[in-house]
Amino acid sequence: MRTLFHLWLSPQCRKVRLQLATKSLDFEMKVEKVWDRRPEFLAVNPAGSVPVLVEPDGRVIAAHSAIVEYIEEVYPDPPLIGTDPGGRAEVRRLVAWFDEKFGREVTENLVEEKIMKRFLGMGEPNSSAIRAGHANIHHHLDYIAWLMERRNWLAGDEFSLADIAAAAHLSAVDYLGDVPWSDHETAKEWYMKVKSRPAFRPLLADSIPGCPPPKHYADLDF
Repeated sequence: MRTLFHLWLSPQCRKVRLQLATKSLDFEMKVEKVWDRRPEFLAVNPAGSVPVLVEPDGRVIAAHSAIVEYIEEVYPDPPLIGTDPGGRAEVRRLVAWFDEKFGREVTENLVEEKIMKRFLGMGEPNSSAIRAGHANIHHHLDYIAWLMERRNWLAGDEFSLADIAAAAHLSAVDYLGDVPWSDHETAKEWYMKVKSRPAFRPLLADSIPGCPPPKHYADLDF
């Protein structure tokens, strides 16, 4: 059986989960508490980070960007990184936007401050970082709206890894109830489309011990 080592609210792990599910690839998940630095896990991935994908033949692929490219090459149906060079470039640009820019400006300031610090024993959340995350997310939701006013999906006519990456980050933030959906109707409508896809359902069933999601999190219609 294919195995994905992951953490619940890691957007990078959620991105891989969504990609595998969209391609109807069977896999089991194992939560890896990376802060424990398990020798057995470090033997699999010396970087000590998740996600890590272990294929049925024992092949190990680590680092989220390497995993998604590997999956796309080995399991190309349905295609999620475009069908022509320009389309692939746009998908990869937007994946980088959410994994890097959104991650730095929003996810790190909200998810990592509110959740990861607790698990890592790093003290109280930084209130300035949280305020910055709340302020920054509006710009990204506006950008999603701008894209959706011009396209069927974020990167073009077809659902792609760009939508998956964006939804992976937003779903992690939404688990905390920190996405101001009521102020961004167009972005909310896009997210509802993604949220209603069968591949997304397992994410909506996630529940971190001691930190349940808000009621709307699993509601397809908010």
